[in-house]
Amino acid sequence: MRRVRPGALPRGTVGRTLTSVGAGADFGTGPEPDQAPGPGREAHGSREASRLWHITLSVSGAETPLQEVRRGLEQLAHDHPFLLTSRYANDHAEIRYWEEARDLHDAAAVALRLWGEHRSTSKLPPWEIVGLEVIDRETYHQRIAEGYGPPPAAPVGVHPY
Repeated sequence: MRRVRPGALPRGTVGRTLTSVGAGADFGTGPEPDQAPGPGREAHGSREASRLWHITLSVSGAETPLQEVRRGLEQLAHDHPFLLTSRYANDHAEIRYWEEARDLHDAAAVALRLWGEHRSTSKLPPWEIVGLEVIDRETYHQRIAEGYGPPPAAPVGVHPY
């Protein structure tokens, strides 16, 4: 596995459409991305393995026509197929997705740049980030199992509140 640097696109997003998964879905029976090397898996020098992080990014600002907010979020989802779901109103929105990064700091750094870096290309409202939650995969699944996780990510896509 390679080291993820802040600001880099998530691995596998260039030239490939990623498939979103619903809340509580299993990612397969293969080895966890954050497990140490074991039988059948080689260590790659001293490089750290990437992990999956569940991101919830909240933005808000001046009222914007709902059609413009929806169009901007749909364009963002089209340009960046790793987005699971977006919910929006005329003055705020929430974006949820999985990010692959070495650690929480890298995942948070990428998430904090998402809105600003794509504001003009996706024609997003000039809102500010007002909330960010970054949790590891284990915590996400634990919350789902205990019944107090985030609202289900299905249906995948852009939806009004």
